[in-house]
Amino acid sequence: MKKIVVLTGAGMSAESGISTFRGGNGLWDEYPVEQVATPEGYRADPALVLEFYNTRRRQLLEVEPNEGHKLLAGLESEFDVTVVTQNVDNLHERAGSTNVIHLHGELMKVCSSREPYSERYIKTLTPDEIEVKVGDLAPDGSQLRPFIVWFGEAVPKIEDAIAALAGVDIFIIIGTSLNVYPAAGLLNYVPASVPVYLIDPNEVNVTRRGVTVIREGASEGMRTLIDRYLSKIK
Repeated sequence: MKKIVVLTGAGMSAESGISTFRGGNGLWDEYPVEQVATPEGYRADPALVLEFYNTRRRQLLEVEPNEGHKLLAGLESEFDVTVVTQNVDNLHERAGSTNVIHLHGELMKVCSSREPYSERYIKTLTPDEIEVKVGDLAPDGSQLRPFIVWFGEAVPKIEDAIAALAGVDIFIIIGTSLNVYPAAGLLNYVPASVPVYLIDPNEVNVTRRGVTVIREGASEGMRTLIDRYLSKIK
């Protein structure tokens, strides 16, 4: 069984109705990055930051995985698939993907402000319990905070993502501008002999030679990828 590693970004979930952070009408146009996605912003106004992510969770509960998510999950019947996502939503899992590495955290989880990456203090929220307020404490006594990797913080899961590329046969990129590191650097770990497919309706600056570009959205691009390329690979 051939091994596929897929790197997904905000464009993967855009068709589901989740706002992207960049581009026209992106979240960063509405909320400055420094205010809601940095440790400094959190320390300056924790109530604002907590409510920002409460709102994102409410939005997440109102949307469903799109066809692109489902087609990607369906590849597991014929390939060994690992999804490495920059997205913090859970749409890959809800679509059926079973091996997902979240580089930037998970929206439906909260953690300790003192030790954000300690497994002891990571809590998964339920649809009936998505609100986090100032005063809600982790077991270590610190304020519960979103389990999100903010700008300026380390990305501990990047090592898992690099390890997942060992023995990769096909590398697929969907809906990411390849502007955010270290995720964008994963392409450097893909051997030159491995075919790379990039699905995005927008122009993406890729310096690597031989990348097959599919200028379509996630769902349409996945259909094209499967029909035109993957169906010929066994």
